[in-house]
Amino acid sequence: MLVRRYGDFSAAEDAVQEAIVAAVETWPRDGVPEHPAAWLHTVAARRYVDHVRSEVARARRERTVLDTTGRDALVGPPSDADVPRDDLLELFLLCCHPALSTSAQVALTLRAVGGLTTAEIAAAFLVPEKTMNQRIFRAKQRLREVGARFELPPEAEQSARLAAVRQVLYLIFNEGYSASSGPQLHRSDLTRRALWLTRRLHDRLPDDGETTGLLALMMLTEARSAARVGPDGELVPLTEQDRRRWDRRAIAEGSALVERALTTSTPGPYQIQSAIAAVHAEASTTEETDWPQVLALYELLERLAPNPVATLSRAVAVGMVHGPAAGLALLAQLESGILAGHHRLHAVRAHLLELAGDRASAATAWRQAAELAAGSDPERRHLLRRAAAASDSGRIEGDHQGSGMFTARQRWVLRRGL
Repeated sequence: MLVRRYGDFSAAEDAVQEAIVAAVETWPRDGVPEHPAAWLHTVAARRYVDHVRSEVARARRERTVLDTTGRDALVGPPSDADVPRDDLLELFLLCCHPALSTSAQVALTLRAVGGLTTAEIAAAFLVPEKTMNQRIFRAKQRLREVGARFELPPEAEQSARLAAVRQVLYLIFNEGYSASSGPQLHRSDLTRRALWLTRRLHDRLPDDGETTGLLALMMLTEARSAARVGPDGELVPLTEQDRRRWDRRAIAEGSALVERALTTSTPGPYQIQSAIAAVHAEASTTEETDWPQVLALYELLERLAPNPVATLSRAVAVGMVHGPAAGLALLAQLESGILAGHHRLHAVRAHLLELAGDRASAATAWRQAAELAAGSDPERRHLLRRAAAASDSGRIEGDHQGSGMFTARQRWVLRRGL
């Protein structure tokens, strides 16, 4: 009816959608009107008229600005002029407003600036999509309530917002490296964006240890991306990757950043995670991985920033150093927490059960993990393949001794009695 009356399909469609949203919000509270269709049409028509009036007013303002602006100001700069400054990092700082909690800052920034969907953000926070949608809505509402202005915060406030900015960049990279949904395992558009922004932040703050650690972590992780995806887009686990395809230049640069950060600044979570990534990246084979050092670093990470994901990763390291039974015992502590229904908890259990030689239980755990990894097609296919192979594969064994050479990073760990 609106299209027939006004002739603008797109605007009419938007108006109808707004009317439906209004119905969902008001009918449960006020009751369904006597003539629902008429109510929807009336509200939609009003929204359409409001939209047209707003557009007319906007066009009038733009015409006024154009008429009062000198013609020379409307001419673009010559091709050899300086490139305009990109204010994207400043935009991140603006969204991380102190009126919001840290989690709300990060969620809102990921949605408004980072380019992630609400479902992707929910996956990163291990919460339902509906919960995350409400969190983002409340964050926007809170900014309106406090009258937050869209301007760069004072220098004194910027450092306090850096932690949230780093977390945003970290989550953008993670979503790119392991997409939470869709047919692709790796989204290079997101990883490249996160790396570029983090490098810019590091250029601005070269002495900030956590920013350096975050950049190193991204470089060391992305260096393995070419070997992590098979010819058909399937996930290739770390133990099966062709390490000749790893980017050795990026690994060398990332490792150097790790060494410098750990020896010149107070250790933080990103520095520790980058050190763990460096241990994996520097091992020429899976068997040569220095698992005792990995375990020591995870123990330090949990002390600095306790969280169930770090505990989950530590369980793998415990299993490699002290045996699968010890890893499974640690894993049991997570079964009643936020990771109880997450596919990675079941995948780690399956891995440890395979190490213990319990292939039947491992196959069951792999299948459970596949059922819970419904969003990512490549990851689900990988888990199903592991479930199918568990019945036929033998016990996975290996000697995980270190090389005996102490790097600056290893000496740093040993000095702290880890």
